[in-house]
Amino acid sequence: MDMGHTAFIGVGSNLGDRVANCEFAVTLLQQDGLTKLLIKSKWYETRALVRWCDSTLVPDYINGVVRIETELSPYELLAALQKIENRLGRVRTGKKWEPRTADLDILFYDDMVIDTPTLKIPHPELHKRMFVLRPLCDIAPTFAHPVLNETMQELLLSLRANEVNEAIQVVREIASA
Repeated sequence: MDMGHTAFIGVGSNLGDRVANCEFAVTLLQQDGLTKLLIKSKWYETRALVRWCDSTLVPDYINGVVRIETELSPYELLAALQKIENRLGRVRTGKKWEPRTADLDILFYDDMVIDTPTLKIPHPELHKRMFVLRPLCDIAPTFAHPVLNETMQELLLSLRANEVNEAIQVVREIASA
């Protein structure tokens, strides 16, 4: 059954049972019947972009990407993702790099480009992040970024060649639960 729209969602966690948190987030995403999981990447363990938030060491992340079909608009999908984050115990204190039980980001929604204060699609930093590009390449290596006009594989190869993000260059695959 075609639900009308395709979206790629970044899934991450760096608190608690990180893999279980990611798996549960994916389960919750499908629970309302308004989204359907098409494919899920491997889970990867990566270093946090920032190692310290205030005086707290930021734990390593588990990250992956899912491709879904959805009936939800981009804004409805954002609200659904935030609801899942809240259900998994995410607390928002306003600190950008704080640890979190769940982090769900809309990476792409069809080939839309949205740039508002509350929603930016495509995700503005995804082309700089190994922990996003590597799992995207697992499930959609030939998908083209609608603004940069490069495939996920081309963006990943460019990132590796430039070594712009050495904090996450070492990526360890984690088996799905």
